Amino acid sequence: MEPRLTVITLGVDDLDRATRFYRDGLGFPILDRSDSFVSFELNGMALALFDREAHAAGANLDPGATGTGDLSLAHNVRSREAVDGLIEEAEAAGATITRPPDETFWGGYSAYFTDPDGHVWEVATGAEIFEQFVPED
Repeated sequence: MEPRLTVITLGVDDLDRATRFYRDGLGFPILDRSDSFVSFELNGMALALFDREAHAAGANLDPGATGTGDLSLAHNVRSREAVDGLIEEAEAAGATITRPPDETFWGGYSAYFTDPDGHVWEVATGAEIFEQFVPED
């Protein structure tokens, strides 16, 4: 298998609410939309939102068995100011800030929030290994 991700799909309880959070709150551009599915452009890959029940059924799983376990989605940026700004933007969009921006044990600077469905996001800077994936300002 080639090491690559093309789409990250999140099961959500309320597709309209989740769409508003990502489209209106965070400014993610929509690629496609149907009654049970929305996808957003993520600079070379996509984020998809799918009704939680339909997402589970598509994987032939009970909705209670689709837990994400210990997973977070990371958005790396080039500066501490960018971390601060994105956390403010996420909070204004309706995110719950679970860890405010602060120094990390690995020498960087990061913060965490959850979207309206509880999916965990990290916004970080200072991890040199991931800087190759961050576009220039």
